[in-house]
Amino acid sequence: MSVSSRIRRRQVADAARLPAHLHPVLRRLYAARGVRDKRELDYGSGKLLTPEALGGMPDAVALLESHLAGGRILVVGDFDADGATSTALLLDALRAMGAASVDYLVPNRFEYGYGLTPEIVALALGRPQPPTLIITVDNGISSLEGVALARERGVDVLVTDHHLPGPELPNANAILNPNLPGDDFPSRHLAGVGVVFYLLLGLRAHLRKRHWFAEGQRKEPRLADWLDLVALGTVADLVPLDHNNRILVHQGLERMRSGRLRPGIDALIRVAGRQRTDINCADLGFAVAPRLNAAGRLDDMSHGIETLLATDGDRAWERAQVLDAMNQRRRDIEFEMQQQAERAIDRLQVAEGEGLPSVVTLYRKDWHPGIVGLVASRIRERIHRPVAALARGENGRLKGSLRSVAGIHIRDVLADVDTRNPGLIERFGGHAMAAGLSLPESQLSRFRQQLEQAVDRVADSDALAGIVFSDGELPARDFTLEFAETLRRAGPWGQGFPEPLFDGVFHVLDSRIVGERHLKCRLQLPQVATPIEGIAFNPPAQWLDGLPEQVRLAYRLDVNEYRGLRRPQLVIEVIEAV
Repeated sequence: MSVSSRIRRRQVADAARLPAHLHPVLRRLYAARGVRDKRELDYGSGKLLTPEALGGMPDAVALLESHLAGGRILVVGDFDADGATSTALLLDALRAMGAASVDYLVPNRFEYGYGLTPEIVALALGRPQPPTLIITVDNGISSLEGVALARERGVDVLVTDHHLPGPELPNANAILNPNLPGDDFPSRHLAGVGVVFYLLLGLRAHLRKRHWFAEGQRKEPRLADWLDLVALGTVADLVPLDHNNRILVHQGLERMRSGRLRPGIDALIRVAGRQRTDINCADLGFAVAPRLNAAGRLDDMSHGIETLLATDGDRAWERAQVLDAMNQRRRDIEFEMQQQAERAIDRLQVAEGEGLPSVVTLYRKDWHPGIVGLVASRIRERIHRPVAALARGENGRLKGSLRSVAGIHIRDVLADVDTRNPGLIERFGGHAMAAGLSLPESQLSRFRQQLEQAVDRVADSDALAGIVFSDGELPARDFTLEFAETLRRAGPWGQGFPEPLFDGVFHVLDSRIVGERHLKCRLQLPQVATPIEGIAFNPPAQWLDGLPEQVRLAYRLDVNEYRGLRRPQLVIEVIEAV
């Protein structure tokens, strides 16, 4: 079967070394994702990399120990789900280890911006009992001025982060970051919450040698009890799921499914309408994490952190309902902004003669700064190229978020712009697929031009074509509920270890619009007697008026549960006429 321009099939890899008892489709899927040995499918906690392998660990744990008994520790977090889970994890675990004083401070993105800024340090120093140690989580590697101010005022600083460092490192007492130059930790893809978990592993091992837990009433904690937080933060931050991250996520999911999870996460799962016993990465990423993120996008992430820290089920449920209401408000704001962005894209396509530049920069002064990242992501999905979305922040500065496509490392692109245009960008940071920045409003036109030139230097036609990679055709015998459930449990699937995507030609029996603009359809395969349902979320407008009789689809086989009835369903990613 010929494959259309947007759908390409993954290379068939040798699966001979994988266990013969595996379902043949699973063997093919794992091999295509680079799994060469059954040990890479062993997600036992004993297979985790050791904390000693992470550079900077001895200095980090020695510094932290020196403040445990008599110091005042302040955790400075970030306002996204990774930052919230990192903050809750460190706070809860340090208290369990017997820390004398530990509290947290999370910057409000609208007042202070990202990271350990001098303003945040001043706020911390103005507390009735100022900290003796500041620990950053999911931030800090670019906070040169804030770290310097804290050190000048006699406060020790431990930076834990996973973002890529700039040319200069902060003058912290200790830094824990797998992406530091020269660090040979085998898993550079730890999320912020993963770095914190490793800090705690290293600290516990260090305290054992110091006989900390043998003194008084201190009880050695089981760090596995916090793996639900690690799994949620790791999935939410879209870091690549290498083997080490898959272990962390798998272990966290297993705890959730068996009921060994904190009340706050349980409440978020329930308020999102998901089943704890069947929770998977997609549920965490698309249902739970957005509700947690809504607090940081619209208000203050302390709402989310307090939900995660709640020990009472009723209180956790009340807080989860507040986050759910925030998330609904976020969706309403996002929908309006997305409509405005799509109209801007339509105008741009007309002006460009149906073409688009290699990267699109969108700006409206009345846009919500906390939502621009979501708008950039939605538009990126539509036009298959990097998108920067900006809003006006404080003092006339623009705050922006960028979302990229495979093959274009957007943080490196910003670094290129910054190197060639010193002073154009005030601050930036991020990952390969997502980044953030701030710049003066007067520099918007120049930034747009320089960003496009930088993307042009690295982009190729494949990166901008919206190519999706399929795992080929799914055998007719596997269009079953049983195999759909097998796929759900065969992960964890996610960034860098993508959820299985199949392709094939189907006969369309009928189609209709459901919800806001989703397309529901019934499909027939010649070799399968029973029709199967499919759904496409926010498909291109051309398909909303109906589908042709035959279509080629790229789809995921999933489980649809409605009123207690579970059925297989195709979640359609790409629709093409045959």
